[in-house]
Amino acid sequence: MNLRSIFSFFSSDLAIDLGTANTCVYARGEGIVVDEPSIVAINKLNGHVEAVGREAKEMLGRTPGNIIAIKPLHDGVIADFEVTEKMLTHFIKQAHHRTMLLRPRIVIGVPSGITQVEKRAVKDSAHRAKASEVYLVEEAMAAAIGAGMPITEPSGNMIVDIGGGTTDIAVISLAGVVYSKAVRIAGNEMDTSIIQYIKKTYNMLIGERTAEALKKNIGSASRLDERITYEIKGRHLIEGVPKTITVTDEEIRDALTETINAIVDAVRVALEQTPPELSADIVDRGIVMTGGGAMLKNLDKRLRDETGVPIAMAEDPLSCVVLGAGKMLQDFPLLRKISID
Repeated sequence: MNLRSIFSFFSSDLAIDLGTANTCVYARGEGIVVDEPSIVAINKLNGHVEAVGREAKEMLGRTPGNIIAIKPLHDGVIADFEVTEKMLTHFIKQAHHRTMLLRPRIVIGVPSGITQVEKRAVKDSAHRAKASEVYLVEEAMAAAIGAGMPITEPSGNMIVDIGGGTTDIAVISLAGVVYSKAVRIAGNEMDTSIIQYIKKTYNMLIGERTAEALKKNIGSASRLDERITYEIKGRHLIEGVPKTITVTDEEIRDALTETINAIVDAVRVALEQTPPELSADIVDRGIVMTGGGAMLKNLDKRLRDETGVPIAMAEDPLSCVVLGAGKMLQDFPLLRKISID
């Protein structure tokens, strides 16, 4: 065993996509080792962490008084500092499934519009979770690398990454960001719109998990070829009893109109702000979409109709950011070039 392979055996470098909805961890040499919801269940009486990730998501909206399920990230940034730290520590331990011999170097994807204070919060949380060095990279840049776009070439690459809390749009050329914009409207906003719509139309309350199921199963951005319906259960506001109703794809499309329009407008603005030479490249190559929100039915078709630019879906839209950040672990010169301070 040569020295290098001994080092890589102990190497504990990690890439983390700290998402509003899901957190993914990529371990160098192993691939994606953690992919769980960004939720922590905490016992209010003693501050003890009851569950993290998938287990905690099962508890969402179903906890007794003394246990609360917290989503520590809001709009792609840390809203609850202590809980984020507990969650990161848990996921880092899970990624290493062995005793921590070395403190890992960590690359973390963050939204492009992030403030200095928010950057500090992410770095501090990672350091407290036992990281030795922390590099921050813009999510859109990481997603572009993860989607296999030729970002180091002198040509325009446009990426639209629709996550849970933010939609990140960027135009990248020569490993640099020419234009970037993070709109704090994405998957979670879609869920909220669905909850509001059902409340207004049917006088019925549904939870986040039901709204998410509606979005995934029958949500769409433009008319579908066939009508689809979905049955949901919730609590009727006036009668106060549980009820079951059937909702159509058209209703959910109405509910999502504003959110989808905001995303389409943001893409349009990005295209308007792009220098002409790079615009020409984008028309040739098309826009690449990544992130969970990009999987909404017909969203690619709607964007194509509205912009006239070809749209391609990344191969594995959910993992692009973490895979891209993971690739940077192997390429430190590139990482130094594109990490933000």
